[in-house]
Amino acid sequence: QVQLVESGGGLAQAGGSLRLSCTASPGAAATYAMGWFRQAPGKDREFVARINRNEITRYADSVKGRFTITLDNDKDTVYLQMDNLKPEDAGTYFCVTGATTLRLDTGSGDYWGQGTQVTVSS
Repeated sequence: QVQLVESGGGLAQAGGSLRLSCTASPGAAATYAMGWFRQAPGKDREFVARINRNEITRYADSVKGRFTITLDNDKDTVYLQMDNLKPEDAGTYFCVTGATTLRLDTGSGDYWGQGTQVTVSS
């Protein structure tokens, strides 16, 4: 099975920065597209950002200009640099992969990580 290992979550002040990373196990399938969703308590899961192996990116309107997603193709690792954090960015961030970009974009995905917590203080 595919294993996704996330790291980088933690506490930041509003206006601060965090960097998340997610690594798929070597030889993992269904990792053409990799990205992030997030979920705050009591709220629906929402799309944040994704990238595919052609380095085509997509961002939610709420994070564009503040978050940057990058991909190391050789290491099957995706990064999310989060700058100018806002309190509404807080939540659990889940790494997700898809065999196609569309499978990730639609929220179906193929494999999901366990999640990493992001807290933003006012």
